[in-house]
Amino acid sequence: MDEHSVSQSPNAQENTMIDVVIVEDDFEIRDSMSILLNGTAGFRCTNSYGSCEEAIPGIVADTPTVVLMDISLPGISGIEGVKQLKAKLPDLNVIMLTIHSDKERVFQALCAGACGYLLKDMSPAKLLESIRDIAGGGAPMSSQIARMVVESFKVKQSEVLTPREKDVLGELCQGKSYRSIGTTLFISEETVRQHIKHIYKKLEVSSKSEAVAKAFREKLISGLN
Repeated sequence: MDEHSVSQSPNAQENTMIDVVIVEDDFEIRDSMSILLNGTAGFRCTNSYGSCEEAIPGIVADTPTVVLMDISLPGISGIEGVKQLKAKLPDLNVIMLTIHSDKERVFQALCAGACGYLLKDMSPAKLLESIRDIAGGGAPMSSQIARMVVESFKVKQSEVLTPREKDVLGELCQGKSYRSIGTTLFISEETVRQHIKHIYKKLEVSSKSEAVAKAFREKLISGLN
């Protein structure tokens, strides 16, 4: 191997320009991000768009390193835009930028193919750090979003209840006693108690009223209103 090339390789990544495209309908935000990127060594805003309709053909033609995509856009939404872009460019790095932090939007974006999800109130330094991260193969998220994702990826309690435990919980929700539940399900009263003990542990509750309330609130049993 050439000695000169070896000595230069450690700095190769540092000298790589990260080309970024912004898709944001707010002109002031779009302009400020563009100025930040073009004014920072190693970054270049190659284009910016106010809608996915404009952005998608341009991004497919230019193939930037990273796309910053607003989630709430007129016409084609940011989530749908990501989906269409990933279908054409599977390896495209897309970071969603949004003021929204609700679980539904987060997971719609991630399922559509977004690689990162950040809130717009982050600092300029955090934005640049996140772009570097995703360009290097990372998946940047604000701490608030990351916590939400971790919690939501935990197995839902309704899914860890066994069919028999769901039967017992359903009977509890009808106000039946342990003895009555046993009679209905053809099991002993002691077996009912054991099932309820397991239900409490899995649902992270400590009483019948809490278990019933959670069952109704989270619709853990089919047919509950």
